[in-house]
Amino acid sequence: MIRVDAGASGPHGHSRRDFLQLGATGLASFALPGLLKARSASAANGGGIAKATRVILVWLDGGPGHMDLWDLKPNAPADYRGFWRPIATNVDGMQLTELFPKQAKQAHRFSIIRSIRHDDGDHFGGAHRILTGRGGANGADTSGKYPGIGAIASAAAGARVSGLPAHVAVPHASSVGIRPGYFGANYVGRQHDPFETEGDPNAKNFQVRNLGLQSGLSVERLDDRRNLRVALDGMQREGDRAGQFDVMDAFEKQAFNLLTSPTVRSAFDLSKEDDKLRDAYGRHNWGQSVLLARRLAEAGVTFTTVHMGGWDHHWDLKAGMENYLPKLDSAMAALFEDLGNRGLSEKVCVIVCGEFSRTPRMNDGSGRGTPGRDHWGGSMAIQIGGGGVKGGVIVGSTDARGEYPADRPLTVMDLHQTIYKVLGIDPTMAFNDHAGRPIHAVDGGAPIRELI
Repeated sequence: MIRVDAGASGPHGHSRRDFLQLGATGLASFALPGLLKARSASAANGGGIAKATRVILVWLDGGPGHMDLWDLKPNAPADYRGFWRPIATNVDGMQLTELFPKQAKQAHRFSIIRSIRHDDGDHFGGAHRILTGRGGANGADTSGKYPGIGAIASAAAGARVSGLPAHVAVPHASSVGIRPGYFGANYVGRQHDPFETEGDPNAKNFQVRNLGLQSGLSVERLDDRRNLRVALDGMQREGDRAGQFDVMDAFEKQAFNLLTSPTVRSAFDLSKEDDKLRDAYGRHNWGQSVLLARRLAEAGVTFTTVHMGGWDHHWDLKAGMENYLPKLDSAMAALFEDLGNRGLSEKVCVIVCGEFSRTPRMNDGSGRGTPGRDHWGGSMAIQIGGGGVKGGVIVGSTDARGEYPADRPLTVMDLHQTIYKVLGIDPTMAFNDHAGRPIHAVDGGAPIRELI
């Protein structure tokens, strides 16, 4: 999460915050000045971008079971196949859970990867592998190590439209990512951590953190107070040989412009959406978060993560899935159809996954009396579509009991290579780690040829 940096003291002992707090203009709590300053300082790490594509990652925090969503095994023993039957889609040969009837009508717009494996059953370790492409983390060691793919997209591309954040999380990145630096930007620079909206997009009074003015303030009054701060800063310049106030002014100006930009405020304003469309996405946190992600991608945000938590079903699998899957179904079906209707299918890539899957064989309820599935990294499925990714394709398969890939085994690096291909990012570009060693965006793998 990006937070305000109080900054160094000025030549007369006044901190940056002293000047920002003049009359509580609202800029004192605004995180973006530090973000913009840090981004400029590390611009040399970035790379050119040939495409204008964007990515929406729908993060199913806790790990959904592949055999309950996208890779059902109706002929497996009962304690493997689970509770639900597969249903046909509008793509020959592609089946989904019966709890996805709306997505079944949109299957031509997305594909399913059924043969990714990373063998990490730890929440933190699995999340780190999926989001950074590398291992080395687990629940006992949650220190920051490598940058997440959203941070690299931000560093390499910036926002597709000037003035917008490049990397956003709705409402936040992940339960295992709230710890600062876990799979955020790390050594590519904290300015590439996601801008987190916080709050509930389904709430009637939803407002994005840091993009609203304090009570009683207007843009005009904010501008007056900002001009006062600039004037007071000018009183310090004579003794400021390093020019730190000049530098600060440049970034405060950018932050002010972003705070007052109609483009930015409009992108985050869900009230501009038609009520019928909002209903189609679902009048719940998940549905409205996905709709907000579509608005952000359409406006020009390069990488948006939508957090959907609660998938750690060690027990109560049936009740949990019958609550969650219809919500996910409405949100994703509406998103794929909405992108198509707006002519955005080739511009926005959507990825749906969690940190791992669940054990193909259900347990006896883990002492809770109702069956569930435990952690499993031996095989997992991922939904992906748009942004140049082919729709209606099934990549790979698992064995009869869904335990391991049977053909076309793929790695997390292959997934990352595919995403970088979609974004037009050179996967060999390198960033210096904290020790000064160049680290490539991804080591190994190749774009998944069936999808590109």
